[in-house]
Amino acid sequence: MYGAQVFVSSSSQKNGLPVVSIYLKMKRTLRKLLPGDNTRMVVIASLIGVMAGLCNIVFRESVRYCRIVFMDQGSDLLGIDQGGWHLLLLPLIPMTGVALLIPLAYFFPGEVNGYGFPKFLKKVNLEGGYIKGRTIVLKIVSTALTVGSGNSAGVEGPIAQIGGAAGAQVGQFSRVSGTRMKVYIAAGCAGGIAGMFNAPLAGIFFASEIVLLGTFEISSFAALVIASAISTMVTRAYFGETSIFHIPDYQIVNYLVEVPLYSIMAVFIGLLAAFYIHVFYRIRDIWNEFTLHPFLKPIAGAFLVGVMGIGFPEILGGGYESIAQVLHNHGILWVMFCLIFLKIFATAITLGSGGAGGVFAPALFIGAMSGGTFGAVVNKIMPTMTATPGAYATIGIGAFLAASTHAPMTAIFLLFELTGNYQVIIPIMVSAIIGTVVATKFKQDSIDTVDFSRAGIDIHEGREAAIMQSVKVGKALTEDVDFISEEANAQHLIQVFMNAKTSFYFPVIDETGKMTGIVSLQDVKNILQHDEKERLNWKVGDICNRDVITLTPNDSLYTAMELFDIKGIEEIPVVEDLKERWVIGMLQRRNVIAVYNHEALKKGISAKTNPAIR
Repeated sequence: MYGAQVFVSSSSQKNGLPVVSIYLKMKRTLRKLLPGDNTRMVVIASLIGVMAGLCNIVFRESVRYCRIVFMDQGSDLLGIDQGGWHLLLLPLIPMTGVALLIPLAYFFPGEVNGYGFPKFLKKVNLEGGYIKGRTIVLKIVSTALTVGSGNSAGVEGPIAQIGGAAGAQVGQFSRVSGTRMKVYIAAGCAGGIAGMFNAPLAGIFFASEIVLLGTFEISSFAALVIASAISTMVTRAYFGETSIFHIPDYQIVNYLVEVPLYSIMAVFIGLLAAFYIHVFYRIRDIWNEFTLHPFLKPIAGAFLVGVMGIGFPEILGGGYESIAQVLHNHGILWVMFCLIFLKIFATAITLGSGGAGGVFAPALFIGAMSGGTFGAVVNKIMPTMTATPGAYATIGIGAFLAASTHAPMTAIFLLFELTGNYQVIIPIMVSAIIGTVVATKFKQDSIDTVDFSRAGIDIHEGREAAIMQSVKVGKALTEDVDFISEEANAQHLIQVFMNAKTSFYFPVIDETGKMTGIVSLQDVKNILQHDEKERLNWKVGDICNRDVITLTPNDSLYTAMELFDIKGIEEIPVVEDLKERWVIGMLQRRNVIAVYNHEALKKGISAKTNPAIR
């Protein structure tokens, strides 16, 4: 203890037991009794698992209740089951559901509408993991209203955010660092997915592949395992051990014939996944360009989805009933084929217009219809050598999920846990990997990372590189810059460098003020080797280097650091425009490092781990 005074009584000294010695012994004893870091991690991960499981129960019951109110009672009220002209009233149901989002969107702008999982990943990986507690309530209510009223979206993305928000609250209460906070959030996500599908392994790999971007340590993996297991136990205690939908027994008729067929199907599914990602963001961009009021866009989108649902009601909601029918060989070939594209567009319209929900369930639906369509075709061609269409639909679920999310391990383990059948392993491994490879060939980004690439951020390069990519040059440049005219003589140049304090690079400008080159300390050293009379005849324009690399304020610090390393320089001029080349400042390597350290400190990341700064 600093600054503390310890008083020792004479009796204590006589007994040879000073108070200081007693205090230190007691402190050591207490430390042994207190739980260590690993024990605390187990306890906290268990708590997060319980919270994720309870949130899962509330969420699923909320969606079920909304479905009863809107789809069952609403249909009865409007007489939709009677058919005829009453079917034209169907769009009113999804429209009513998203209309109830307006008060939430008004009081909590930016937290309710649209596909929110990319924003969630940004908060976790780039912004220190600060997630507000109200996210739990907002995601439960908004998603239940959207999906429960028949709009085309999923519940799995939101439950991952709900579980992650629960983990974040534990981290904020514990005042942990950014790295530990990220682990707690991922543990909550694992618990959310595990409880939703009754699939603890899938929850673990979802959190590690998608939330943690494949970068995790043994300690964090342990937290994911514990939270996932505990959440599954909690949800099983309430819902039982049944999964979100039942998959019949899976069989392979002929490995030599069917494994190549599954490979061909995976190529087809990979192309569909790339198309899905493209359509999803293209339609969202179209909705963003509409001049309609933001509160009315989800209602307009719900109307379009409702119109589509008149002819194909299978696309409404999560679509788990339709998936189950296809898995049990009750699908019709042309209907399954149409549902692939209708679900793609319905999901893009729902979430692009501002409805709340995720893309996980639609991916399962599209995968089932894709596999079922392929299976129906090959089964008609080779009925004795191939399995039923339901078997191909089963593999299609995992293959499309892997291809659209670029997370093959999550898809493999999810399908294995849903089927409980070891025979599924080889076909899903082949299909998931091939589907992912094909999808990435045409779309480098998964459905969750498109926004990052649009912002110039490669989130998969790691947290440190992502920070560098997210910060612009304009935040680190030095605007106090001395210029040298290209008409100035060499003697003046020497004098400028003698007076320089920190900079050893100076932009050279012409009579209009535009940069024509740059002069460095090395250039001065070279001219000093010549006599003074000779130097008087030289102008800066004759000496400077005219092949100059430049940056703009909108370039990222990551780009700047790459140029520093490639060129082996310490300063780069920053121009307003690459064509006009009006110099607005200089970017110095040390300033880049200082800005990075500041940003990393806010997010709980050590600058020492950044390979670009070492």
